[in-house]
Amino acid sequence: MTTTGPGIADLSPLERQHEQKAWYWYDWANSAYTTTIGTVFFGPYFINLAENAVGGEDGRFEWGPLTLPPGSLFFWLITVSTILSALLLPPLGAYADRTANKKGLLGLFAWTGAAFATLIFLSTGDNWWLAAIGIVGGNLCFGAAGVVNDSILPLISTEDERDRVSSRGWAWGYLGGGLLLVLNLVVFLGHDAIGLSESLAARLCMLSAAVWWAGFTLIPYLRLRDHEPAHVVDAHEGGVVRQSFGQLRATLRDLRNYPVALTFLLAYLFFNDGIQTVIASASVYGAEELDHSQTILIATILIVQFVAFGGALIFGRAAARYGAKRTILVGLAIWMAIVTVALFLPAGNVPLFLILGVAIGVVLGGTQALARSYFSLLIPRGKEAAYFSFYHAMDRGTSWFGTATFGIVLALTDSYRPAIFALVVFFLVGGLLLMRVDTERGIRDAGNRVPSVV
Repeated sequence: MTTTGPGIADLSPLERQHEQKAWYWYDWANSAYTTTIGTVFFGPYFINLAENAVGGEDGRFEWGPLTLPPGSLFFWLITVSTILSALLLPPLGAYADRTANKKGLLGLFAWTGAAFATLIFLSTGDNWWLAAIGIVGGNLCFGAAGVVNDSILPLISTEDERDRVSSRGWAWGYLGGGLLLVLNLVVFLGHDAIGLSESLAARLCMLSAAVWWAGFTLIPYLRLRDHEPAHVVDAHEGGVVRQSFGQLRATLRDLRNYPVALTFLLAYLFFNDGIQTVIASASVYGAEELDHSQTILIATILIVQFVAFGGALIFGRAAARYGAKRTILVGLAIWMAIVTVALFLPAGNVPLFLILGVAIGVVLGGTQALARSYFSLLIPRGKEAAYFSFYHAMDRGTSWFGTATFGIVLALTDSYRPAIFALVVFFLVGGLLLMRVDTERGIRDAGNRVPSVV
């Protein structure tokens, strides 16, 4: 064991390990919101509420010159919450860097988000507006908590530990989200047998995700330590909010000093957009183009969740041997193979569709986990939350590029096959930009130590 002085044992590795194990639990906690509410239950339930409010699916919402069908209201809500997140996360990140109590901020946003999500359970009949408030508020808090959570990663791990810790966090997230989703699908699909209406079953499933998110957030809140802020810009006159905007302005000026980090952010913009669009369109592609039943689609979602658990761990080990950048590039090559195979996938072939789901699961968690840890090496100490807020803001502010491309190609060709294949451009451009990233230079520019394997 190393020592810090004569007879004094260095306990910092044990302290970091203790915090890392606590940190994993937040990924376990918040993934339930993504899978149960965001992916499976909220969309259909909200659209039903909106249709009840206007007398059926043929009704319309009229706001001045706008006339919207009830089904489109859901997508407008997601768009609004996405834009608000992109605008609000950067000043939040600047504020988070000024406080030692990041675990307190994490808990505040997580529990507030869970409270918003609880409003969805209270939405019945035609009061769609309550569910709308719940999903917009929940999404905003989810993003805010994500910025704080990611900014903690560099504080509890060394440069050599970063890929392993991030990968394990993502793996725990997929496992936790998948386990709760299995339980909720059992309840929802068997609602008649346990005496529940379909509506009440869906609401209870979404309520369970809110409780899960709030409850398991207690573990990192209680077990993480405070970390004093470093390299904070001199305080300006005024309150903490004004000071935070001063920190934000300083960070924006400072960005040009880290061109490698900016190049990676641009690469991430492209390949993450491709990933998010594949995930968002996979169920529609499977149902509309390949004629698979809802049962097959649900089974595929569960396969992706649990395979992604192992995929994140595999990618973490690969990064320890070959470096994160090389491993991410391999993942992007697999993503390009996935959308190419999807172009030729025969309709009605269940085994091949499930195999494609396995392939998605293998690279899904791994590429996202390593992108997080890789970016953490390229940003300066003391500004983790500010830089991760831009990381998340780019994710949300540009997340419509991929879906817009998918929609345009679909409109032009009237086929989902070329639409899904068109996403290969996002992985290709993202990979080419990532190849231009000089990892060692970026790490040194940020003042971090170059890991033994890059």
